[in-house]
Amino acid sequence: MIGKGMGFVDAIAEDWKAVRRNDPALPAGWRGKGEFVLCYPGVHALWLYRLAHGLHVSKIPVLPRLISHLGRWLTGIEIHPGATIGRGLFIDHGMGVVIGETAEIGDNVSLFHGVTLGGRGGEVGKRHPTLEDNVIVGAGTQVLGPITIGKGAKVGAGSVVLEDVAPGSTVTGEQARVRDGSGPLLRRIEELERRIEEMALLLGSSTGQEVA
Repeated sequence: MIGKGMGFVDAIAEDWKAVRRNDPALPAGWRGKGEFVLCYPGVHALWLYRLAHGLHVSKIPVLPRLISHLGRWLTGIEIHPGATIGRGLFIDHGMGVVIGETAEIGDNVSLFHGVTLGGRGGEVGKRHPTLEDNVIVGAGTQVLGPITIGKGAKVGAGSVVLEDVAPGSTVTGEQARVRDGSGPLLRRIEELERRIEEMALLLGSSTGQEVA
């Protein structure tokens, strides 16, 4: 659930579970725990974010943004203190990830390097995306504006997403096209494809030639 409160120790435990669940390169035993603490920039960015977010919620000026800036300098990951992040976020590799101020991220979400959860410019209020639980966003993807990526959806690497994505869908491409799922965008695409096929048949019958 987005915004579910938890203590810092509980959050670290959830981070450990997320890395263990998603990264097969993490060794077992104490070696793995050592690498988790020392060698995962995504984890370090989340720890600094949680500190900054707590200060931000408490209306402490300047310091939250300073901590966020430190996190970006150390990890290459920029998370605004105002963002809302649930349990078990996994940031793989991490370099170039940007999470905007009004972004909301649910539980057990995975983000790969180069992902931007950004605005489109000129908006006020809620201007960044909402990612529901169990969403996966591939490397180099731009998810822009106050849109919602539904529960369990997958966004392919290098996509640009500007519209809502239905739960359970897979989207790819620039701009991203729905490959499966049952959202309004998919229904619109299917209708357009049907009309194109009808027009091709009509054109073929009028010219006597087969239209590819």
